Amino acid sequence: MNVKNLKSKRIGVLYGGWSAEREISLKSGEAVINALKKGGYKAVPIDVDRNFATKLPGFKIDIAFIILHGPFGEDGTIQAVLQTAGIPYTGCGVLSSALAMNKIFSKEIFDFNKILTPEWTVISKTQTKDNNLRVESLGYPLVVKPATQGSAIGVTIAKNNAEFKKGLRLALKFDDQILVEEYIPGKELTVGILGNKVLPVVEIVPIKGKFYDFKAKYAKGGSKHIVPAKLDKETTKLVQAAAKKAFDAVGCKAVARIDFRLTPDNKPYILEINTLPGLTQTSLLPDAAKAAGFSFLEMVLEIIKSSL
Repeated sequence: MNVKNLKSKRIGVLYGGWSAEREISLKSGEAVINALKKGGYKAVPIDVDRNFATKLPGFKIDIAFIILHGPFGEDGTIQAVLQTAGIPYTGCGVLSSALAMNKIFSKEIFDFNKILTPEWTVISKTQTKDNNLRVESLGYPLVVKPATQGSAIGVTIAKNNAEFKKGLRLALKFDDQILVEEYIPGKELTVGILGNKVLPVVEIVPIKGKFYDFKAKYAKGGSKHIVPAKLDKETTKLVQAAAKKAFDAVGCKAVARIDFRLTPDNKPYILEINTLPGLTQTSLLPDAAKAAGFSFLEMVLEIIKSSL
């Protein structure tokens, strides 16, 4: 597709959905729609529901801009629907979306590619009684996460066995498989990749909440973003190189955001890859893109152009 003729194309902005991250997706989608319309582009708002596949031909879109957070939007499903329909779409493909969405698959890839990541184990819904030895070998504190949720939904930092059991019960409400990781003390960092450009490292300082949870991510004033992060050049290059290596290892395309913990001795531990980063007023990717010289609209257009 010739991106020079983009203003003549109907760009379907796929947002909303029915996951636990619906409200965030709506905010991200509205920001994209407003930016495109102000820039003179034909944005078609599409609040995705469970009948999306049958409704798709009626939307008559030329390109799909996916900003649908959570399952169906981030796990390769909607990508497969669009691919089958022959409609170009933004972001990662079917396989890389599925791999990145599943934190367990991602961890396997990080380990295989020797990308430093916290020690971990998996607990399934049917094995909750047999987890003591595996969990104890990691030591407390622990991070307990559903395997396929985003926005820190269902995540707990457990400092002891009682908190671990409580966190496990919470995580199991969202997924049948739970990732349990050692807790890495240090700075919370994230690196955005936009097209072929690795963006400046961002440090996240939670203000609301003890860690970068849902409230800290999306409440105004919930966290402070330091862009670029106050790191020395060597550490900055190390973190950015690890982000690009993970991006390539998972097979990502066009856009992603890679989260890290940086220890006091400057070792970056990768946590996960987000293939559909939030694009709200408080989101990280727009902040990093702005620091690299992109306006919000330019960032949106770069996502589209580097996807086609």
